Amino acid sequence: MVRRRLSVEEEALWTALTRSVRPIRAPVPMPSLRHAPLPVAPLPTPAKKRLTVPPPGPVAAPPQRAPAAMLDNGWERRIRSGAIIPEMSIDLHGHSLSAAHARLNHALSAALAQGARVLLVVTGKPPKAAASGGEARRGAIRGEIGHWLETSPYADRIASVRVAHPRHGGTGALYLILRRKK
Repeated sequence: MVRRRLSVEEEALWTALTRSVRPIRAPVPMPSLRHAPLPVAPLPTPAKKRLTVPPPGPVAAPPQRAPAAMLDNGWERRIRSGAIIPEMSIDLHGHSLSAAHARLNHALSAALAQGARVLLVVTGKPPKAAASGGEARRGAIRGEIGHWLETSPYADRIASVRVAHPRHGGTGALYLILRRKK
C-alpha cells in the first residue's frame, strides 16, 4: 500500500490530537536485553521449486473421556428411585471457593484410591431469599463445580455427574459416578 504524506492541516490536527491523549495507566517499562540478539542466518535461495511432503505432525493424544449424559438403564432406575447408596460423601457448602476446590480434589483422590463407585458431593442450595425472588440462582460452589470437574486430574475417571435424589440433598447435591479401575 502506498502511503501518502499528510497535508499541513492534517499534520496540525494529528499533532493536536496526539497531545490531548493521556494513557490510561503508566506505561510498563520493557525489560532490557542483557545479551545481544542472536544473528539470523539468511535462508538459502532454492535453485528450483520442488513440492515436498511435510513431515507427519505429532501424534494426537487420545481424546479424554467425558462424563456421560445418560448411563445404562440400571443406573438410571437406581438414581431416579433413590436406591443408589453413595460409598463416600463430602460436604462443600460453607467453604470458600478455593477450600471447596481443594476438598473436592482430595475427596476424589480418596474415593478413587478406595475403589468407590459413587461419591455424593453436597454443594448446598442458594439462600431461600434469593430462591423466592422469582429469579433462579445457583450458589457459587455449584456454579464452579462443573469447571472444577472438567479440569480435574481425575476427569477421565468420572463416568457421570447427576443431580442427587431428594433423600440425599436433591438439587443441593450431586452424585459423581466413578469409572472402575482399568
